[in-house]
Amino acid sequence: MKHHPSGGFTLIELLVAISLMALMAVLSWRGLDGIGRSQAQLQQRSDDVQALQVTLGQWGADLDAMAEQPNLPSLDWDGRVLRVLRRSAAGDGAGLHVVAWAMRSVNGVGYWMRWQSPELRARGELDLAWKRAQIWAQTPSDDDRNLEVRTVPLDAWQIYYYRENAWTHPQSSEGTSQSPPAQSGTSGAPAPTTAGVTPDGVRLVLNLSVGQAISGTLTRDWVRPVVGASK
Repeated sequence: MKHHPSGGFTLIELLVAISLMALMAVLSWRGLDGIGRSQAQLQQRSDDVQALQVTLGQWGADLDAMAEQPNLPSLDWDGRVLRVLRRSAAGDGAGLHVVAWAMRSVNGVGYWMRWQSPELRARGELDLAWKRAQIWAQTPSDDDRNLEVRTVPLDAWQIYYYRENAWTHPQSSEGTSQSPPAQSGTSGAPAPTTAGVTPDGVRLVLNLSVGQAISGTLTRDWVRPVVGASK
């Protein structure tokens, strides 16, 4: 009687096959994990860039919508907070808003913050909101925090005014670019106010924090529409 060899696998062959399958699974998992991390990093960079674009767009829109009222400045920088009196986005006949931009430390990280008042119509409401915006930059109340938006991480920011054909320090009354820039960080006493001054242009210089999709120094110039239309 003849014995025919079995057509199955030996125990050693099964162990080798299982080991190879396990190795392939580990390598595949590492590859998928790397792809996942790369996608997450790309998405984070995309979100950072989009947040910066939206923030700068809002900055420009606030300045474009700057309004004028008797005996109330349209734009004011005190070394800590930039306040803007702007028209409502609802259009003609709507009220006004007081908007403020400032830098504040949140859990040890500096952020550029935007605050906007509700729509205002009475002069007394405008005066109170103008003062409230300045207080918000230093000691925000719970109500004020509900009106603010945290935008992009910052190390510092600077403001220049364009006056008499030169970019100048906002607290300087001279039309020279040799004055030191007005710079705001997370600490330090505010400089003297420039209430009532409406320059022909505003230069924004942001020192973006390291670790973002875009870091380092970023400059954005804004020119009053009436000035740009005449050139």
